[in-house]
This record gives sequence, C-alpha cells and structure tokens, in this order.
Amino acid sequence: MTTTDDPSLEPPDLGTPYLAVRTRGRVLHVRIDRPDRRNAFTQDMYRGLKRAATWADEQPELDAVCITGTDRWFGAGGDMAGENTDPIGLAAEWDHTEQFPFRHIERCSKLWIARINGLAHAGGLVLALHCDLSIASDQARFRAPELLRGIPDPYLTARLADTIGLARARTLLYTATEIDAAEAAAIGLVGRTVPHDQLDDAVEEAIAAIARTGPAARAAVKRDLNNRLPSPDVRLFLDALRNPEMIEGMTAFLERRPPDWPR
Repeated sequence: MTTTDDPSLEPPDLGTPYLAVRTRGRVLHVRIDRPDRRNAFTQDMYRGLKRAATWADEQPELDAVCITGTDRWFGAGGDMAGENTDPIGLAAEWDHTEQFPFRHIERCSKLWIARINGLAHAGGLVLALHCDLSIASDQARFRAPELLRGIPDPYLTARLADTIGLARARTLLYTATEIDAAEAAAIGLVGRTVPHDQLDDAVEEAIAAIARTGPAARAAVKRDLNNRLPSPDVRLFLDALRNPEMIEGMTAFLERRPPDWPR
C-alpha cells in the first residue's frame, strides 16, 4: 500500500502488500504490516526494504527513511514457512542473500530511523541494528534466537558486538535471552527508549533535528562511520543452508518441538 502527503514525491511500489509506505515532508515512512504473523519477514518483504533503500538513495529531496511495525510487533524475523508473493522473481536471484536489505540500508545516503514499537526478534533486531538511529517504545523487546534454529547469522555477528560489546553480544547470541527496552537502552542496543505514548513525538523530534543538518555532510558522516564496521561474511549463512543442522532447527521450529541436533 502506498500513500503520499506530498504529491511531488510519489512513494515507490515495494512489491509486497506487507509493507505500507508513504511520504511525508522529506521522510519516507515504511510500516511493516503483517501482524497476523508477528510481522515475520517474507523474502518479498526483505526485497521490498532493499527497494526502499535504493529508491531513497536517489531522492535529493529526501532526508530520512523511518521504519516501524504494526500493533505489538516491530519484526519477528524471517518467515520460516517460506511464504512469498513473487516466487518467479525471487527464483531469478541466484544469490540467496541478495534480497536481504541490510547492506543496502547502510549504503543508503539517507538516514534510517528505527521506530521500534514492539517485539524485535531475529531479523527485526538485525534491521534495527543496521538503522542509523533507533528509538524504542518501553514496550519493545529484543532477542537473537537464531542459534535455537541452527542458523549462524552473519549480519548479527558483524554488528552486535560493535554495538553492545563482545561480552554482552556473546550472552545474547549464545543464550537467546530476551531483554526489555530498558536493558536494551542501558547496554546501548538502542539509542533511546521512551514511554510508548511518547514514541511518535520522539521520532518527530529526531526527524526535525536531522532536517537541520547538512545533507551532504551527514551522508559523508554515515559513510565514514559505516566504513569502520566489519563486513558480514555471508558465506556463513550460505554454508549453513546446506547443513543438516539448520534443516533440523527450522523443521523443529515449524513443528513446535525441541530440535534433535545431528552430531
């Protein structure tokens, strides 16, 4: 769904019904809209976010992209059922990681703001980590459950330790512990936590502050900051796709049973 408050800046078609998109002022607003599945990401949705980053990068009038979720969910990670609405288009992409948006978000010259309205697990957490600013509701919750499914996520390992420190990253990754918004702010996982009813005001304050800064200068600062971050080793994920452990982990999750790990 696409709407616009500014007819001079028509929002893009992101190719999925699960991403609601509109432009307001100098900001592209994207809302993850699949609450019946806890906003779990289909491959179409991931590719839609990549399209948003590519489109935003080409718009000189745009300052930022604001990404948020619907109801109690920001994003619960990838949809392990494999649902998508464009199987032919996805099949044409030989690289299984190509539709992931995370590298494109970091390369985008516009600032990405994560308006974290609720649960941010797995891919939802990865998405927040790759945004430039993160503002969380006090109702938000965070978790990295990938190892429970036998999935080594290179985007998490490339960003989590740099964000919260190695010891805390190890704890979240190896134990899959869920933390609340207060702890997330305390350890630096998010930039700011506010009461849920103040979330919109806090995001608007951030947007207004961004608008006062020089577009070229802030793009240069974003590029310089992100150039200092390690590149994700996507082979980590590609190799796991061929591993019986990941197959068992995902199957067990879908069947709602403990995994029987192959040894």
